[in-house]
This record gives sequence, C-alpha cells and structure tokens, in this order.
Amino acid sequence: MKNYQDLKTFEGACKVEGLDPKKVIPDFSCYPEKDRKSMIAHAKLVIIVRAANRLANDGKEWMPDFSNYNETKYEAWFDLEEGSSGFRCADCVLWATYSCVGSRLCFISRQVCEYVANEFIELYKEYFL
Repeated sequence: MKNYQDLKTFEGACKVEGLDPKKVIPDFSCYPEKDRKSMIAHAKLVIIVRAANRLANDGKEWMPDFSNYNETKYEAWFDLEEGSSGFRCADCVLWATYSCVGSRLCFISRQVCEYVANEFIELYKEYFL
C-alpha cells in the first residue's frame, strides 16, 4: 500500500503499521459492556489514523508536535442530525489550541482527515455514539 486512499480496512492499517490485527486490540472485558464497543473503535481508529498519516508522509511515521504552534494539525468534526442526514463528517478543521495534551486522532492534512473520516465513518459512529 503506497497511498492513504488505498487504506480501506482496519486490517490494512495494521499491515501498514506491522501489527497483527487479531492481537493488537486490548481486552476490554473488565469494562462495562456498554462502553466496550466505543473503546474498541477508538483503539482501531488510533491505528488507522497512524497508518493514514504514515502513508501520506512518504512511509515515515508522523506524530503531531503539540509544542509547535506553527505545525498544522487536523481533526475530524462530525455533525449528528435527526432525519436523513444523520451522522456525517461535517468538516475537517484546523484548530488553534494551547493544550499540551495531544490527540491520537489528528491528521497531517485536511485531505487525509476528510478521507479517513468518510471512509471509516461507521467506526467513528461506534466511537462517538
């Protein structure tokens, strides 16, 4: 896989990152059942985002530098509406923040953010809802 747009599955992301998809997700059975689906989705999204950023960065790992306020970082912003529009990626936004606590779900570019947010929208739903 050479392009982030070739990334279609969690298993594909694991391959990019050199991880075994059957072993990489922690056992969340000690948590309440109602929370497990969201925790599993988050664990998968962290790997997917890391793989997409790597593919967009010529195969090199990209980690956001939250001490560098000049480095742009993008996060998916979702909208939850009643009716036919439902849950959708509303935007990929560039935020100015003074927090030193980073997000593992941020992206190297708007294009990568939009692609992953739309391609993996069902996984984002599991995470957020």
